Amino acid sequence: MFESLNAVQLRVSIDDVKPEIWRRLVVPAHWNLEELHLTIQAAFNWWNYHLHEFRIGGLCYGNVEELGDEQFEGDPRVFDERQVCLRDFRDPGTTFTYIYDFGDNWHHTLELEAFLSLDVAPKQASCIDGARARPPEDVGGVPGYERFLETMGDPRNPDHLEIKRWCGGYFDPEWFDLAAVAKDLQSALKPNVRRRMHQPKPKKPRYSP
Repeated sequence: MFESLNAVQLRVSIDDVKPEIWRRLVVPAHWNLEELHLTIQAAFNWWNYHLHEFRIGGLCYGNVEELGDEQFEGDPRVFDERQVCLRDFRDPGTTFTYIYDFGDNWHHTLELEAFLSLDVAPKQASCIDGARARPPEDVGGVPGYERFLETMGDPRNPDHLEIKRWCGGYFDPEWFDLAAVAKDLQSALKPNVRRRMHQPKPKKPRYSP
């Protein structure tokens, strides 16, 4: 029975940010954690500039080549993320942690909501739901993001204009565009993908004379 399940529905949310920032994804069941990493990057429009790691059942998984220079004596061993596939998990409701950017330290909670048997096995990931824009890259983690929102929301703040220019002139924390995420996911596994640098500004309404 389990062999007929060809997709996994999972929910990914960024920890410690309220209101919650999350995506619900459907991905091929045979994908490994490296492919899942690239999918999460695309779904949130992270730029994949920084190191990452999965923590599952007390073990750490990541890109062992990239993490090699970052390992110090006493650090837990990091296993190759390419050796673990989503179909290795059998229990819906399983949760684990994905960490992106060891400086900003963005922790994501992943929940495997369901294993699916689709009529046509998916060849790429899709996003079926979600909410809110992810924080800007290099904003300084959760505390930095809170300061960023305060500064952006206060035109009288002496740092307001500088921060506004830094983030591209516009940022709406409630912004979420399912079509934009779907487009990003189409190229999730392609090498050297260029991500959207800034949140798109809303188009001004066109008025009829």
